[in-house]
Amino acid sequence: MSSLPCCPKCNSVYTYEDGGLYICPECGHEWNTVAEEVVEGQRVWKDAFGNELHNGDSVTVIKDLRVKGSSSVVKVGTKVKNIRLIDGDHDIDCKIEGFGSMQLKSEYIKKA
Repeated sequence: MSSLPCCPKCNSVYTYEDGGLYICPECGHEWNTVAEEVVEGQRVWKDAFGNELHNGDSVTVIKDLRVKGSSSVVKVGTKVKNIRLIDGDHDIDCKIEGFGSMQLKSEYIKKA
């Protein structure tokens, strides 16, 4: 019996291996065999200094950040409370006093 995984797209059991890829003949989906072997874990968000971030943490801005579409700047040392972690390029959703709701990159903050 074959120990190949089912297709993640259509759940077909008729997958086959071709070089470094698994291929589903029913839907045509192809995926990497290496990606299948890696155990899928939860994403870990880290600040600029490598500290792990969690929802609800307080952070401090470590660089002046220009606000897109405005002439104002979020200054170094601005404290942000109760952050929410999200997937994407800007991975922190927060409200900054005086600016309102915005998204920040974790590389420009440090855990308070």
